[in-house]
Amino acid sequence: MKSTARFVFDIWYFAGLSPDIRKGKLLRREIAGEAICLGRKEDGTLFAMRDICPHRAAPFSAGCIKGGTVECPYHGWRFGIDDGACKEIPALTSDQNMETEKIKVRTFPVREEGQLIWVYIASDKRFAGEPPIDPPSFPFAARKATMDDALTLNCHVDHAVIGLMDPAHGPYVHRQWWWRSEKSMHEKAKAFEPRERGFAMAAHSPSSNSFAYKLLGGKPVTEITFQLPGIRTEEIKVGKKTLLSFTAVTPIDESRTHIRQIFFTDMRLIKLLSPFLKPFAQTFLRQDADMVDLQQMGLKYDPTLLLIEDSDTQTKWYHAIKREWAKSRKEGRAFKNPVNAKVLKWRS
Repeated sequence: MKSTARFVFDIWYFAGLSPDIRKGKLLRREIAGEAICLGRKEDGTLFAMRDICPHRAAPFSAGCIKGGTVECPYHGWRFGIDDGACKEIPALTSDQNMETEKIKVRTFPVREEGQLIWVYIASDKRFAGEPPIDPPSFPFAARKATMDDALTLNCHVDHAVIGLMDPAHGPYVHRQWWWRSEKSMHEKAKAFEPRERGFAMAAHSPSSNSFAYKLLGGKPVTEITFQLPGIRTEEIKVGKKTLLSFTAVTPIDESRTHIRQIFFTDMRLIKLLSPFLKPFAQTFLRQDADMVDLQQMGLKYDPTLLLIEDSDTQTKWYHAIKREWAKSRKEGRAFKNPVNAKVLKWRS
């Protein structure tokens, strides 16, 4: 199994939470090989531009916001927040006529939906205007996050995404008394259905060998979704209460991937227990990171990887969705989801 393509383009990438960027401040993000400077104006609106000054390549994120411009920390060149055009070069004397506004920095569409910040990465670096699609919508993520964790995985994004949706590694990678054990493995059958730019494990009762769900009490019902470019959510409902687990897998470059897991909930018990629960959630991510590092020992030889039915079907869907997305963008047509409704079976 080879990577379908380098990265997914012409799509919205998760870039952070609202509290990450304060008014008048700048923040650096690296997404799909692009260095991006995110900032928030004094009126609260966000902007994004390439985090490389075209003069001497210093990062704008180490500079500051001045009026409607971002000032480079190296020589004070200033670029417009809205259009990316150079507004001032301090080193120019009064008799040196230079059309500074012909010097431009790439800008990126940015949206703030609830607490989630999204940046649109187009394949055409000259792209300007309104993106043809909206960012993913998660209304429950409008509330303050209860838990938040992140780390960098030393792998290509494809391997990180596949690990995220792999249903069979739990009893081995995440083997602990409070989650799964090899002895607790049993056969499972889950109904899957296509969703916007992805698919979902339809709403169902959690498996009986998932001890952690018992903390929620009642009769929890969970639905797990995946959509491009690398967003996984699990929405658990117990009566009228909800727990949303939001996980974003974002490529930094060819060999590094950022993963961030955020929990939103209106369950009072989970909020009270969050300081206690957070280390358990952190353990999950770090176990995955350790396995990714082990996996690199074999991947460096560029082996052909085998996929089986049904436990690897979600992986096959991911690659098919990724190929179809790239093809539909190139051909200028609507995306046709290659996923068909199906019941998948595996042991875990």
